[in-house]
Amino acid sequence: MLSAEQKREWNERGFFIIRGFADEALCRAMLDRVVEITRLDARGGHVDNVVVMPEKKENSEAREPEEFIAKVFRLHRDSVFKEFVERKDLLDLISGIIGPEIDCFLSQFIFKNRGAMGQPWHQDSFYFPFDKTPQVGVWLAVTKATLENGCLHVVPGSHQEPVHAHGKPRRPESLYGYMEILDYDMSSAVQVLMEPGDLLVFHSHLMHCSTDNESDGIRAAMVWHFTPAGTIDGTLERSGYKSPVNDFMPVRRVAQTESAR
Repeated sequence: MLSAEQKREWNERGFFIIRGFADEALCRAMLDRVVEITRLDARGGHVDNVVVMPEKKENSEAREPEEFIAKVFRLHRDSVFKEFVERKDLLDLISGIIGPEIDCFLSQFIFKNRGAMGQPWHQDSFYFPFDKTPQVGVWLAVTKATLENGCLHVVPGSHQEPVHAHGKPRRPESLYGYMEILDYDMSSAVQVLMEPGDLLVFHSHLMHCSTDNESDGIRAAMVWHFTPAGTIDGTLERSGYKSPVNDFMPVRRVAQTESAR
């Protein structure tokens, strides 16, 4: 379960980091699998369930199929990604925050190839018109996250804010779908530097962004989002269509945890 320090950081800051949560072999397996998916997709092959999103900003240096891709969604039913999301130690952490019955509803692999733009300041709950809150995000560094390659920046304590209005991003080349918080002072933001296998656990109201990748390599990460079981997704009512990336999958139920004892 959550340690006393993790509980304090969650309550006060809206996030905490677990260093070395996954080993580098697992990170490599995730990267290899998602490269395999993008190359199959580029050949016109069928990949069950997943959604592949290209970069909006043109990359003249891209050669391999994965170098044209920004994100791959809906991976939490696939191979190594499913195994990770069902790990007992991970679910023990999540249940300590949102309760014993949990669904994983969103997953995304972020390539962030060289030259890719960062994400504008936002709160994930802006994109989650659900009847329950908060949701919990877990951000696994698959490669190093540095200042040069576009690490995350977060505003500690901003999870205590309501969901702010989000407007059009200041930079029109920003990735598809992103909106930007324009009415908040981000001067207290801190950078989140990570090594492969480090895990960031964060509140869905936490304000965060990332910067551009100015390095010669990628800044890869895998992200899953969790919500209490029984959460109702209001995307259809708010937007007039169902979310193309949300996919609610039960990952823990009370009966499962009782039988495991």
